[in-house]
Amino acid sequence: MAARKKKTASDPLYKSAEWDFETVDRTFRALEDIALNEMGLDVYPTQVEVITSEQMLDAYSSVGMPMMYSHWSFGKSFIRDQTMYQKGFQGLAYEIVINSDPCICYIMEENSMTMQTLVMAHAAFGHNHFFKNNHLFKQWTDAGAILDYLQFAKNYIAKCEERYGYREVEKILDSAHALRDQGVDRYTRPTKLDDKKIQERQLERLEYEQSQVNDLWRTLPDFKQENGVEIDQMEKELAVKLGIPESNLLYFLEKNSPVLSNWQAEILRIVRSIAQYFYPQRQTKMMNEGCACYTHYYLMNRLYDKGLITEGAMLEFIDFHTRVVAQPSYDSPYFSGINPYALGFAMMQDIQRICENPTDEDREWFPHIAGNNTPFETLKDAWENYRDESFILQFLSPHLMREMRLFNIHDDSDNAFIEVDHIHNTSGYKAVREALSAQYSVANMDLDIQVSRVDLAGDRKLTLVHSMNNHIPLSQKEAEQVIAHLRRLWGYDIVLKSVDPITSEVVQETCG
Repeated sequence: MAARKKKTASDPLYKSAEWDFETVDRTFRALEDIALNEMGLDVYPTQVEVITSEQMLDAYSSVGMPMMYSHWSFGKSFIRDQTMYQKGFQGLAYEIVINSDPCICYIMEENSMTMQTLVMAHAAFGHNHFFKNNHLFKQWTDAGAILDYLQFAKNYIAKCEERYGYREVEKILDSAHALRDQGVDRYTRPTKLDDKKIQERQLERLEYEQSQVNDLWRTLPDFKQENGVEIDQMEKELAVKLGIPESNLLYFLEKNSPVLSNWQAEILRIVRSIAQYFYPQRQTKMMNEGCACYTHYYLMNRLYDKGLITEGAMLEFIDFHTRVVAQPSYDSPYFSGINPYALGFAMMQDIQRICENPTDEDREWFPHIAGNNTPFETLKDAWENYRDESFILQFLSPHLMREMRLFNIHDDSDNAFIEVDHIHNTSGYKAVREALSAQYSVANMDLDIQVSRVDLAGDRKLTLVHSMNNHIPLSQKEAEQVIAHLRRLWGYDIVLKSVDPITSEVVQETCG
């Protein structure tokens, strides 16, 4: 039998679309060598798992997490996505990556070997580096604890279903899911839990169930004048104990609801903890994808330069990459705003250009990085210290604005026409950059709703105030639906007011 030919350094890693685990491992090692030794990336240990299309659909339905508690909405999402996929109306992601330690990277078994190479470069190194190093993820999430916490959440809710019935658990989850966008800490860094604390709390919650009425409410004083103390002063003091005003609605209900039992409050805690985990991802979508696209583009080109992938594989990669970072025109049926992959990749490439081949305009706008000839270090610093909003304000260049044909439109609802009020001149560039940055601000996208008052002396009515953004009130129908969930968790009447933050005028009031 002839001896097997030994692979040399210049031999391609693979020559066909078919793959096996040995080839995937060999290719991963080649990508790792370039990513760590040439680009200087800093990543979590990576766990690559190959899954089927059905498993990918299952991961879709559970918001991309490797394990999740049971809820009917996940099954509904699975059936919808499965039907759309089987009928050819939508495709599937080629990978899913989990912000955990170790970082879990799922790749589909239906992928070609070139696609497996691409998605490992994109997810296992691009996203992985961003997750580990960006300041929002370091401060607000705990990659080392998330998998254990998900296991705790899954087991806890399953045991609650056994003890109290799945319908009762489902009601609380329905209401918590309806409010989860208002269940994150935006200003206070959340406390991270270690494995021991999670286990201790799980035992404590399951072994002990407090009475249906919270101790705070059971010991409320009778609201009569006592020793000359006015009722409004007593209300103010109790409002302080309740933490009013409070923008984290799930946290407020978890701590202060007079009707929730202990296990129900723990479910609210679980939902808001998982919502908190995703909060940094919402603030860095464009940067995260731009980092991953830039990384996979560099790694794939370096593999080709070193003779480790064939010309056919390179053409397949270019075809896919071009479609991912394409920006549909405004009149295209596929237009849905600015493609975060397109803008993110273009900005990363533009920063490299400014570092290596700056123009006089670049030197004027970016004197701190123009011509420094250290693009990797400049990009890694940006990936670590910025989020989408601030990244655009700092690094969007006039050159890229011209390339992408960006301009700013002033849309006033009181006027019959729209006006192009900023174009490509010095003041216009700044205005366009500020306007685009504002579109990526979570503060502009999220509703500003706060608990403002509890009628402690009367019927315990809970009053919420919505500070309108751009004079836009809440949808009346959606407000009524959400109030129904709030009432379930609070147990008493709810009033939701939409207020003009400038004039303090109440524009809309919804009761339930």
